[in-house]
Amino acid sequence: MLDKLNRFLQKFMPIITPLSVALGVIFAGWLHTLEYLVPWIFAFMTFSGSLGSNFKDLRKVVLHPLPLFLCLLLLHVFMPLVSLGVGNIVFQDEPYLITGLILAFLIPTGITSLIWVSIYKGNVVLTLSIILIDTLLSPLVVPGVLQLFIGAEIQMNSFDIMIGLLWMVVIPSLLGMLLNQISKGEVKERLGTKLAPFSKIGLGAVVAINSSAIAPYFTNVNKTLFIVIIVVFLMASIGYLFGWICAKLLKEDADTIISLTFNGGMRNISVGAVIAITYFPDLVALPVVVGMLFQQILASISGTVLGRMYRKEIGIKAV
Repeated sequence: MLDKLNRFLQKFMPIITPLSVALGVIFAGWLHTLEYLVPWIFAFMTFSGSLGSNFKDLRKVVLHPLPLFLCLLLLHVFMPLVSLGVGNIVFQDEPYLITGLILAFLIPTGITSLIWVSIYKGNVVLTLSIILIDTLLSPLVVPGVLQLFIGAEIQMNSFDIMIGLLWMVVIPSLLGMLLNQISKGEVKERLGTKLAPFSKIGLGAVVAINSSAIAPYFTNVNKTLFIVIIVVFLMASIGYLFGWICAKLLKEDADTIISLTFNGGMRNISVGAVIAITYFPDLVALPVVVGMLFQQILASISGTVLGRMYRKEIGIKAV
């Protein structure tokens, strides 16, 4: 029954994620009160996604770090530069929107990329490594690049970010990898397959709860909002596309291509929203928060495309 449920959820992920976004906006008042559950759901999803990995995979990433470095360059050099150029062309008279666009594509990769990589049988250990290193570097990288590009000076609570990372990603992933190592892979079949459908349900819940934060930004619909939506959508799509292109140029295996595609496109929108709201005028937050509207939808579409392209390599029978 759980296997059938898992196949059903995987097949309809392109529908489930946008539906979760819509539910988050519609029921924002109620869902906003459930934010305290998100770290727990994240920890569960990370643990479940790590059950198929082991420390040999981690050694492979350490000995072959080029995909990791290339992803970091894409996230914090290429995409911010493109954002700066596009922002200056489209929002010439709106410096706050330019700042927001750069910030939206400068913040570290999203933790939920791990869940999508797990669903589509990508390289989980590489994804974990990218998330860990990128998030740990973000207190230096984000303020530094903003200062370089727009002269903004911000401070980030790096201690809180690292504690959250430790609880949601590091401990659950190490526990999952340790169980896989000890059981010699049996835990993946015994426990991993049973937890898989609940991870997908958890992803829908996280998307809905996080999307409740964007509801207030859609109360005043105007021309500027539409332009921001279009620009952010196109920019976010470029992130996924170039993540895939970079992996193809490196002639990587299917699992690494999948990992770099998701990590190139996803961002930790929650961190970006906090930075924008805390340190900048309200308008700066608009491009960042709009990114939340598309991130999971684009991830779902990308997963469907990747699943069809690499079905034989990754062993997905129906996507």
